[in-house]
This record gives sequence, C-alpha cells and structure tokens, in this order.
Amino acid sequence: MTLTHEPFGTTEWWRTAVIYQVYPRSFADGNGDGIGDLPGITARLDHLAALGVDAVWLSPFYRSPQKDAGYDVADYRDIDPLFGTLADADAMIARAHDLGLRVIVDLVPNHTSSEHEWFRAALAAGPGSPERDRYLFRDGQGAGGELPPNNWQSVFGGPAWTRIDDGQWYLHLFDSSQPDLDWTNPQVRAEFEDVLRFWLRRGVDGFRVDVAHGLVKAEGLPDWHGTVEMAGSTDPSTTDPGAPEDGQTEASTNGPMFDQDGVHEIYRSWRAVLDEFDPPGERHTRALVAEAWVEPLSRLARYVRDDEMQQAFNFSFLTTLWDAAAYRATITESLRTLDAVGAPATWVLSNHDVVRHPSRLGLPVPGTKTNGIFAHETQPDEALGLRRGRAATLFMLALPGSAYLYQGEELGLPEHTALPDDVREDPAYFRTGHAEAGRDGCRVPLPWAAGEPAFGFSPTGRTWLPQPTSWAPYAADAQAGVPGSTLELYRSALALRREHALGAGGLEWVAGYSDDVVAFRVFPADGGAGVLVLANLGTTAVPLPEGADALLASTDLPGDETLPADVTVWLRA
Repeated sequence: MTLTHEPFGTTEWWRTAVIYQVYPRSFADGNGDGIGDLPGITARLDHLAALGVDAVWLSPFYRSPQKDAGYDVADYRDIDPLFGTLADADAMIARAHDLGLRVIVDLVPNHTSSEHEWFRAALAAGPGSPERDRYLFRDGQGAGGELPPNNWQSVFGGPAWTRIDDGQWYLHLFDSSQPDLDWTNPQVRAEFEDVLRFWLRRGVDGFRVDVAHGLVKAEGLPDWHGTVEMAGSTDPSTTDPGAPEDGQTEASTNGPMFDQDGVHEIYRSWRAVLDEFDPPGERHTRALVAEAWVEPLSRLARYVRDDEMQQAFNFSFLTTLWDAAAYRATITESLRTLDAVGAPATWVLSNHDVVRHPSRLGLPVPGTKTNGIFAHETQPDEALGLRRGRAATLFMLALPGSAYLYQGEELGLPEHTALPDDVREDPAYFRTGHAEAGRDGCRVPLPWAAGEPAFGFSPTGRTWLPQPTSWAPYAADAQAGVPGSTLELYRSALALRREHALGAGGLEWVAGYSDDVVAFRVFPADGGAGVLVLANLGTTAVPLPEGADALLASTDLPGDETLPADVTVWLRA
C-alpha cells in the first residue's frame, strides 16, 4: 500500500516541522529560585538549535496562581513573575527567531483561573448577571438546589461542579480553580480573538490550543454516565469491541462535554485571525494546533479541515501499544484520514501529561500506564524501556508529517517514579484521593550538567521537584559528543530527516518481513529512492536485506546482517 501527501508549500513550515515542547517550570532556571523561567529558556535555546528542531512550543507562562502549573490563567496578556516579564518573552521570541526556531505558545480557552478578573466579577455580580453569563453558572437540583446541576465528573476526579455562597454552582471540567467559560457568549469569543492578536503582534508563530475539544458543551448539559480521564474518555455503554477505523481495540464516545460540533465555528474564526498576519504573497505562516483527545480519527480530522486548524495531536499514536500490527493500523489510518482533509499527520510519544515513553515501554505490558507511576507499583525496566524508546523515536521521526518531542526525551529521561508524596503538586493526585500518581513524574527539572548542583538546572541547586540522583548519566553534558548516546542519536536522526526530506512525500508498506516488524519505505515528493525503515518489535532478531546500507540505527547493529529485537534501523532504499 502506498500513502502519499500532496506537495507541501514552502511557507507552510508546520506540515513537516519537528516541534520541541518546553515545559517552562522544568526546562532551565535563570534566577536560582528552583523554578524554570523565560531567561533560562533563552539561555538554552542554542541546545535546541543544535538538536535540529524547527520550532519550540512553550506550555503556559501567563500570570497565574499556579493551581494547575499555569493552566489556570489569570491574565492572558501578561507573564507570571515566576517566569519573568513581557520583555523577557520578547527577548526569548527574538532569540529563537535569530536561531531559526519558530515559537508556538500555549493558549487555554476552555477555562480561566478562579482569580481571573472576569470570574471575580462574576462572583460579585450575582445570579443572572452579564458577568456570570461568561461562565457556566447554573442553579442546583433538589428542593433547595443542594445537588449539582448534572452528574458530570472532573477530569481530575470528583464532581465537575462547585457551589458558591449564594447557592449557584459553576462548572469546572478540571480543578475547582479552573471555571469553564461559556463559549456561546460573544464577549468570550471577542476576548480570545483579541488575545490571539496580542501574541501574534509580539511575533509568535502559532498556538497550541489546550482542551481544544472542550469549549462547547451539549445544549442543556445532559447527564452522562461515562468517565473522563487524563488520556481520553470511556463510556462502557457505547464501546465497540469490533474493528474501529483507527486500529485501536475500542471506540468510545467523548461525552456531552467534548467534541461538540460548535467548536469548529470558533476555530474557523481563529484561522481568519491568524491569516491576517500572513506576509504579502504567503499563506498560512501561523499555525493552530489542537490538543484534542478525540476518537475516532475521523472526528479528529474535522479539526484540521482546510479552513480550521493546521494540526491536531495524534494521541492514537501515543497510546498505541508495543505491537507491530497495532502501529501499522494506527499509522495507516492516520495518514489516510488526515490526507483526506489535506492536513499533515502528527506524531508524538511523550508530553507533560503522560508517563515518559521510555518508562511506558519498559512496563510488563509495554505502552500502558499513561497517568503516573507510584513507587509501590510495578516499576519499568529502565534499560529495556530506553532501548524501546529509542527504537520508537527513530521510526516516528521517519514518518511523513510533523513530529513533537517533549523536553528531556532527547536525553532518554525515564519517568521519576519515586517522588515522595509530600512534594507532589498535580491536582489530579489530590482530587482522586491520592489514587492517581498524577503528572509530576514527567515534569521533573532537566539535568544539564552531571557534576553541578541540580544537574545544572539551577545555579543555586534548588528545584521545585527533586531530581533522581540516578540522572547524572542522562545529563546533556555527559552525552554531548558521545557516540551512541541518546542525545547524539536524536541529533543524527533529525539531521538525516532533514537531509532526506522524510517529513514530506509518502509512505509505502514493505512486505516480506516478520509480522513483528514495522517495515516501510519513505520516499520524497520528487520520487527519489527514499529510506527503508525497519523496526523489530518482536523478541528475536530478523535478517536484514542483503547488502543493507544502514544510515542510522537506534542501537549498534551486531554486524551479522540481522536486526535485533527492539531496534529500528534506517537503510538506504
């Protein structure tokens, strides 16, 4: 089977870009308070340029009480003092552009902080006021309104409603400090279009839209008996054990709070705002990226139709288990479905919300367990997980489309699974009554220098979360220039990806290999020979093609013309 893409325009950089996610709290600390900041990021941008990525996506740095690590925004037009100032943001954007890196910033439109001026005004104004109409306030059920308006549960655990002193309730799909906005209100629409323009004028190249599938709720806010989790939603009454179109084992509904058709009108209007900033003679130079945990892929494709967003995260790929048939199904359906709407596929293995992929792939059932790992639970096999993580990254980076990297994965960092409970900050840990470990384990500050305090993260040795002492070998300076290190593997892979234009063109599945091998040829749009990619996800070595000429392998090959288990190789086609 051959899957192709339409030729990509030169200005539509996002179609083939490798985008690196920076989680500001944990990337680099410039002032020594133990929390990463914008000056720290600016000082380390050379690392990203040398790595070979095309763009940087920053998680929120806005003014915030930090109840959910910045995803509770109190002011969308200012920088939280933890991270610096607007001048620091301008300097960071300018330095990134000087290095040839585009900048994508996070936008959080589903909810604000409870300390946002709008919500404070809503509390003061009372029921029925225009101020309350900007949020989802409702009267309760029961004789005295003592019951929530419906049975919805928060993604972080517990009810999705909180009652205030005058008896009304407000909706929060996440923490109670994150009240949901009412996107049927024209003031909300106008406010966020203005926020887009504010950051576009400061030079940003795009926006990653948090909870992009959640802005519009079903009319009447009906009860729903499914459950919502960090990595998607499940509804036992609607699961389909057959063969859903995206190759996963089950298809599921997203519930009345997610993936409603009304979100698409919003994103069409946003796309028009971004297009206002195209230079003369160019098009689509600014990008919108949807964070939407939506199944099946045909629903996700609706977010990236020609007049809406440019990209949507492919969480079907992230959640695919370590199984060759499952990967072939997910990749095939991703390319087919997104090509149908003229959008690039995206590929991602880790981010700030899930267990790092080397640790997931080191579990007894590799690829499971996205929502944190406690010290008392089954622990990943660190060496095996890293071996598989490197293999997964190498075949991901060969796929047509755009790829996302999460900070520290170029170092091979594992999840921190031994965090003391008294240092945890993720609201998911607290709202689930400590049943879920939450996301702190993938957010631990990065190790830059093996022999320095805090591994070079902070000049004072302070870190907002403790780093494992075992991370010294993972430090960037311990890997730089070392043949075979994970850092050098990423640098080599990104250089070859660019040289062979692997993000563009098409993919052709190659037959004749074991069922445990993911085998495909990636060929450029100009019809060149391309690259043959073989990923052995089985337990035994398989023969390489006769006379194989290896460009790069995730682990040193043994020299006996075989491909070992849990190894990916790029060959000249």
